[in-house]
Order: sequence, then structure tokens, then C-alpha cells
Amino acid sequence: MPLHVPPAPAPALRSVLTALGSPTAVREARTPSLKAAQSPLGPELPLPVHVLERTAPGSAPRTRLTGWRFLIKAGERAVAAAETMLTPDGWAFSHFFEGPYLASTERALRQAESLPTPHQPRLLSVPELYMLTLWLHGDITADASSQLFAPGDLLVPLAPAPPGIAAHRPHRVTDLLPQLTLRLTPGPLLRTSA
Repeated sequence: MPLHVPPAPAPALRSVLTALGSPTAVREARTPSLKAAQSPLGPELPLPVHVLERTAPGSAPRTRLTGWRFLIKAGERAVAAAETMLTPDGWAFSHFFEGPYLASTERALRQAESLPTPHQPRLLSVPELYMLTLWLHGDITADASSQLFAPGDLLVPLAPAPPGIAAHRPHRVTDLLPQLTLRLTPGPLLRTSA
């Protein structure tokens, strides 16, 4: 089933296009493959980036939209990614980057395209666990900034995933979120005797 990629806000896309057209932004980026690209560069596959919010015990898990990530392609190959962020003045370019999440995101998107039901792809970041997942939202008509999970949503952890969580294996949100929440909950303080 094809993925239903939500459109990125026009200012976010413009900010990435402006950065790609800026020799200074590209030259100063810590992305050797971006600097070495011979083909024209273009942003594709905009994905909203959400951060998992800590919530009170017993309340529904929520997310917060923090940015949009674009894969930067040179020909058919992704050579980097560009991230935008929401500022008081609107969407603005943040930075270019490369690394393992780039290939992992492409792999997870290919996997998702073979699923029998349509989904809206998003990225879900869990900074405290150094974890990024492809969030396959079941409501393909939802606004990309919606903060709640739907019952049929899937999470595909990207590699590298935290210990004990298999990368590139789709998990129902109802199965994986409790594990993540448990890892995010501070444990009891240990007392030592003097």
C-alpha cells in the first residue's frame, strides 16, 4: 500500500531549498557526502518529527511536533537529510546531517510500503533513549501535527535501536509504548548503608 506522506509546510520546504542553494550552508555542514555530491540536490519525503512527551501515569501518551525532516537526494540516492524547526517566527532551517538513521529511514519506508494497509509516515524521537522510530499513523487524513496515537499505529525502531529493542521490526504502538514508558520512568533510589 502506498504511504500517504503529508505535505510539509511551505516555509519549511523553502528554508531547506534556500539552505541547499547556499554554498556557505552546504560547505559548513558536517556532511561529506552532501559536499561531494555531483548531481543536483533536492529535498524529498518530508516527514514530521515528533518527540514523545512524558505524561502523568495513567494518561494517554502524547507527542509534540518539533520539526520536519527531508531526505536530500542526489539523483536516486539519499546523501543527507535536512531538518527544520519551529521558531517564534515560523519554520526555519536547522541543519544538514548524515549517519546511520539516513539509510535506516529509507529501509523502514520501503518496508512500510509493502504493508497491506495505508499509513501516514512520521518520525518519533525518544531523546532520553537515543531512539528514533518510523511512526506509521493509521489515520492518513490526520493533520501531521496531531499529537495522539491511533490504536492501529505501528512503530518501526530505526537502527541503531536501544539494547533489547529490535530495529526494523514493526511493533503495535500499544505493545512498544509501555516498554518505552517503563524505561523512561525513574527507578527507586537505592540507599546505601554507611
